[in-house]
Amino acid sequence: MQSVQEIYTYYKKFDIPTEVMGASFRNTGQILELAGCDCLTISPELMEELANSNEPVERKLSPEKAKSAKIDRLQLDEKKFRWMLNDNAMAYEKTGEGIRKFAADVVKLEKFVASKL
Repeated sequence: MQSVQEIYTYYKKFDIPTEVMGASFRNTGQILELAGCDCLTISPELMEELANSNEPVERKLSPEKAKSAKIDRLQLDEKKFRWMLNDNAMAYEKTGEGIRKFAADVVKLEKFVASKL
């Protein structure tokens, strides 16, 4: 959650054109903490919980809020980027895990589509 919030804030503050996507939620509270994020992947079970809730949803992330964040723009070359990535265990491990899971899902999807043709 914190990582997605930091990434969203950085990219929006400095007008870097991209969409930030949160994923791998364990509960609706985590989803609500990222309300306003560009994209969220939400399981059907958690989507149903959200749909059945009458609680108001407060937007937590917005480009306007990001603009007022007190953060400096990073000056990175590849060496510094790799160092910072490796220095942040959560970022390094979760990035790799996410890539592996998305790649595995692509293979599953390709097999599923091939079985229907």
